[in-house]
Amino acid sequence: MSNPFDDPEAEFYALVNDDDQFSLWPARLDLPAGWSVALGPASREECLQHIEIHWTDIRPARNGA
Repeated sequence: MSNPFDDPEAEFYALVNDDDQFSLWPARLDLPAGWSVALGPASREECLQHIEIHWTDIRPARNGA
């Protein structure tokens, strides 16, 4: 079985968590706990572009608080 994160033909989500961190996630998999959909389902490239535009600071929003 191939890695579902590398499939250029699959649909994906751009996910975001409570710390304003983003993740690429295959639409065919259940969403992980603590994450919500910021974009999608959409192409892998669209989701990666969304993440690049919106995740400008990789530090957690809570900064450990």
